[in-house]
Amino acid sequence: MARPKAFDERAAIGRAMDAFWVGGYEGTSTQALCAATGLGRSSIYNTFTSKHELFLRAFDQYSERGFRSRKALLEAGGAAIERFRALFDFTIAEEVEHPGRGCFVVNAVAEFGDRDPVLSARIAADTRRHLGLLATCATEGQRDGTVDATRRPGDIAEFAHSTVAGLRLMSRRGAGQAAMEAVAGLAMDAIATE
Repeated sequence: MARPKAFDERAAIGRAMDAFWVGGYEGTSTQALCAATGLGRSSIYNTFTSKHELFLRAFDQYSERGFRSRKALLEAGGAAIERFRALFDFTIAEEVEHPGRGCFVVNAVAEFGDRDPVLSARIAADTRRHLGLLATCATEGQRDGTVDATRRPGDIAEFAHSTVAGLRLMSRRGAGQAAMEAVAGLAMDAIATE
């Protein structure tokens, strides 16, 4: 009979996620993961099989959390342009609260590029889900008259998604709130009806 685990696996993944988020994959040693999770090396490898697998599980947890929060913002009701504003404001508020951390997904793209096919597939799936939400919001905005109807909803989605990623990168390089708000303002001007 297998012994039950004496730890909360989801909580351990969350703590590993925080460690990877700050240090990246290469910059986070197994010892650092032990310290972050409170688990011994054998518990980490017995449960997650490898550092890479733990990273993928951390990515999945972050991805799901990010999708839920973005979905709540973009499906909140009201004028679509205000939902785009709420997304940019939320992104900036997160970066002000945790300066220099950026986005786990954006950080993973920057670190791995397309060298890891398993991670690349997860990044592509995460991107598709977010672009779908953003395109739907853009379509709704074109219907309610608040979003530029001369652009394709898919193009607006790509632009908004890239703006969020750019804000995260700005924070990572040390940009302040005012600079991020200026960029968000330019993005709003580009998306909104004239």
